[in-house]
Amino acid sequence: MDNVRIISGTANMPLAQAICRELGRPLAKATVKTFSDGEISVDIQESVRGFDVFVVQPTSPPANHNLMELLILIDALRRASARSISAVIPYYGYARQDRKVRPRVPITAKLVANLITEAGADRVLTIDLHAGQIQGFFDIPVDNLYAAPVLVETIKNRFDSKNLVVVSPDAGGVERARAFAKMLDAGLAIIDKRREQANVSEVMNIVGDVEGFDTVLFDDMVDTAGTLTNAAKALIENGAKSVSAVATHAVLSGPAVDRINNSPLSSFFTSDTIELQEQTTKCEKIKVLSIAPLLAKAIERIQLRGSVSSLFNKNENMLL
Repeated sequence: MDNVRIISGTANMPLAQAICRELGRPLAKATVKTFSDGEISVDIQESVRGFDVFVVQPTSPPANHNLMELLILIDALRRASARSISAVIPYYGYARQDRKVRPRVPITAKLVANLITEAGADRVLTIDLHAGQIQGFFDIPVDNLYAAPVLVETIKNRFDSKNLVVVSPDAGGVERARAFAKMLDAGLAIIDKRREQANVSEVMNIVGDVEGFDTVLFDDMVDTAGTLTNAAKALIENGAKSVSAVATHAVLSGPAVDRINNSPLSSFFTSDTIELQEQTTKCEKIKVLSIAPLLAKAIERIQLRGSVSSLFNKNENMLL
């Protein structure tokens, strides 16, 4: 690991620092500034010539600014003769726009993949892509890690699996929820909803038995929390004993925190793929678990030419 440099943008510096602590490596010195007109300036303040560099930068809100930071950092490293550049993107923004759902709309997840590749990245390391096919949008290796094993332990310690039901908040998340339920040896239910427009959802009915059970809503990301809180209300109305939620990526934009505070949710567990704002950290229902150890192990195995997938061998059949 002596030939490794870890550099961070401004999107989630605490996570990058935690990864460095896990690896016993210092965070490389770099300055990222924004000019008064909004342009981004990057200055790598130590040599990276011949080094394998890992750039930690989620493309979380503000997505456009953080994406540009990532691209400029990669370009600076390429021009500084880094041997290899791995983009560590714990949260991959624009992932929801992964296909044409109607005429004359972009496939922005593919566009972002092209931008990262053209900037000079040699590899991408990410957590829980919204859609697995996004890996195919890249012409470089992509390691899509799973946060579920990190989150499962917390749920196991809080609930009796015999009285637990994992709930998918929509039909699209059934596969993820089923894998989570298998790891917990819990039941499974699905919420059937109809979405009339972006960020607005209406709960229709629940497929599965939740009456008298502790329930855990499981999703890969939570944005405005409309789907999550509507689902929580529906579960309580259908006799659920309690409702908690687990999501890898806590985007929590707009009214999300207020909705969580005012909802029947007893707790909301998430990871630190996105750095939470001060208002969010003050919400007592929100509990943050670190994925820094997972990312550190993946970085170490990539550098030592080891197997990344073996990190999940124990739960391989449940996750894939």
